[in-house]
Amino acid sequence: MTLQVARPELGPEEAEAVARVLATGWVTQGPEVARFEAELAAFVGAPEAVATSSCTTALHLALLAVGVGPGDEVVCPSHSFIATANAVRQCGATPVFADVDLDTFNLDPDDVARRVGPRTRALLVVHQLGLPCDLEALLGLARARGLPVVEDAACAIGSEVLTERGWERIGRPHGDLACFSFHPRKLVTTGDGGAITTRDPAVAARLRRMRQHGMTVTDAERHKSASVVFEAYEAPGFNYRLTDLQAAVGRVQLGRLPAAIAHRRALAGRYRERLHASPEVACPVEPSWARTNWQSYCVRLTDRCARGQREVMEALLAAGVSTRRGVMCAHLEPAYAGAYEGLGRSERARDRGLVLPLHGGMGPGDVDRVCDALLAAVRGG
Repeated sequence: MTLQVARPELGPEEAEAVARVLATGWVTQGPEVARFEAELAAFVGAPEAVATSSCTTALHLALLAVGVGPGDEVVCPSHSFIATANAVRQCGATPVFADVDLDTFNLDPDDVARRVGPRTRALLVVHQLGLPCDLEALLGLARARGLPVVEDAACAIGSEVLTERGWERIGRPHGDLACFSFHPRKLVTTGDGGAITTRDPAVAARLRRMRQHGMTVTDAERHKSASVVFEAYEAPGFNYRLTDLQAAVGRVQLGRLPAAIAHRRALAGRYRERLHASPEVACPVEPSWARTNWQSYCVRLTDRCARGQREVMEALLAAGVSTRRGVMCAHLEPAYAGAYEGLGRSERARDRGLVLPLHGGMGPGDVDRVCDALLAAVRGG
């Protein structure tokens, strides 16, 4: 059987949680979402969490919340899933792409500094594939320029960064807001979904109104009221809600997250043990101040590898190992075609990157199988 790159970990507990919610008759956004938000906030150490229908919608709301609008620019990576750039465009703003570091696939703070201009309204920083970006440098830059920071933490649930206070989970947040994804490839999945974390209760309240058409009264508040309540719509909003069915699944998933991360860290350690000495393969680098959840394990083919990315991927597939190419670059897609300069490392990360299988259903023997196939492929075997 082909070993898959990723696989959601869903079982009887999730099915029981969904059945429990179905029995209540309340399946849209309601009490289960509120419980999920509270548990998520407690897990990452944030005062507030606001659930949304996806990380893309979370990013859209977060950028609007920090004041991004038409005519503004937002500095962000091109080397990220296209939702990062799309969220900026949805605000009527323009993404200004900065280059990345090849060891971590995260933003290069020095290049970010060069891209900040008079129209820059915010920094949108990505914790790529779950590995925390250099928040200390990026936040220092943002504070010096008076810019808000939105963290695209789509992949980083459970990842940690070392601060002067000690180890803290991504999503505290360290910037102004952080956005998570609960897509099936993530360590916590609700089928699809997202969330925003913030320190500001007033911002959280505004986000909750914005995700539900701008309504001033929620369905739950109206349901609990002893008198007739009419809602108002004081500002335009969106239908960006998570359902109670999804939230019930997320709560189960969140409870299993620490064990899932520990398992992935062990698998990632085995990958590094097997591959670090190969001159054809560069393993991802985890800085001393970061602990990644290893949502994905993306290696890079070095100049010593004579075979191209597609050729290596085809060889692996023939050996029963599924892979994915490195993270995309938005500026190389037709939707963002234009004159973008100085993104050579981003392009190299895409064209030489290789995402290897990593999920909870794997064991050390599966990692060895992947490594044997990869080492044979890069050596032309």
